[in-house]
Amino acid sequence: AVVSTQSTGALFNSEDPRERDMLKTLLHRIYGKFLGLRSFIRKNINYIFLRYIYEGENCNGIAEFLEILGSIINGFAVPLKQEHRLFLFKVLIPLHKPRGIATYHAQLAYCIVQFVEKDPSLTEPTILGLLKLWPKTNSAKEVMLLGEFEEVLDIIEPAQFKKIIIPLFKMLAKAVSSPQFQVAERALYFWNNEYIMSLIEEHCRIIMPIMFPALYLISKDHWNQTIVALVYNVMKTFMEMNNQLFDELTLSFKAERQKEKRKEAHREEAWKKVQKRAIEASNVNANNKQNIG
Repeated sequence: AVVSTQSTGALFNSEDPRERDMLKTLLHRIYGKFLGLRSFIRKNINYIFLRYIYEGENCNGIAEFLEILGSIINGFAVPLKQEHRLFLFKVLIPLHKPRGIATYHAQLAYCIVQFVEKDPSLTEPTILGLLKLWPKTNSAKEVMLLGEFEEVLDIIEPAQFKKIIIPLFKMLAKAVSSPQFQVAERALYFWNNEYIMSLIEEHCRIIMPIMFPALYLISKDHWNQTIVALVYNVMKTFMEMNNQLFDELTLSFKAERQKEKRKEAHREEAWKKVQKRAIEASNVNANNKQNIG
């Protein structure tokens, strides 16, 4: 049924989604019926993924393969084998790199969530691995990844949440500050999730200092009024969580801003003096040349 990697990839590369869907059903049934072929099928799929990631080989069936794997991962026994853990770190996380991620991201996110749910100890390395792949200029991909992070946080254990607070909320602070309003809006929607809010409230003394500078600046000068309104709601929530800390952060941030403004004023003053001396030196040189002439 499954002859080789090349033939499997070629079959799933069909342009017709109905054909790919039928192949998905057949391959899934073969996987369920023939225990001896399971390892072989997984290795074939891995190889197709790796060629797609690192060699840029086109494959229209990535989403279908991931749907099959979603069911397979769901049936993995705990504790997970090293082979399965490697599959997460060497294949699934790098699958976030290719440009065509939009065509299979929903299925990929499901597989990631399945792994984290199976083995909570994978949460920290998974989140850190995804943060390393955070896009610099692709706002659509940022929105997708923010959605995936929320799915992971929906099932995260409190003990695991502690380990990823600082890197996760540093990324969220950058996302909230994005001039692209859809990215900022998606990041701010984290505060609408009740379970995430309970985790934030428990660790607000760590999270508030990370988020406050970005929120304060946006509340003053963001171009999109919807974002400003959402930021005010988040700041109000933080104020209700810990009013004393909020006041301390406000005073501290304002003092820092004043300090920065004074530094900027001194810098400008210094540059003006340099420019003035340069002009004076230039005039002196010009006069000297005229006198010599």
